[in-house]
Amino acid sequence: MGGRTKKVGSTRGFGARYGSSVRKRYVKVLSEMKKAHRCPKCGFGSVRRKSVGVWNCKKCGLTFTGGAYTPITKLGIIAKRSAKGLPSPETPEVLVAEERE
Repeated sequence: MGGRTKKVGSTRGFGARYGSSVRKRYVKVLSEMKKAHRCPKCGFGSVRRKSVGVWNCKKCGLTFTGGAYTPITKLGIIAKRSAKGLPSPETPEVLVAEERE
């Protein structure tokens, strides 16, 4: 009888190819993409990916764009903050006050 093998998850089709760090990164991205995310409109955890960058809430039907693997990206948060006119956390308040004058 052979021994049990390690469980490899979604990288089972890769076999021993591509290196362990690439396979681990692939599992991390894929598991983050497949999990249920919160809807920005209704707050329910039923947002799923329709295609690359297109996300859909199954409860309220909201379809919106986001990142390729996550519905909300760090760059998107910064862009939304700058569109509202709020200072980013890296910018000191002194620089923001000088810009307004």
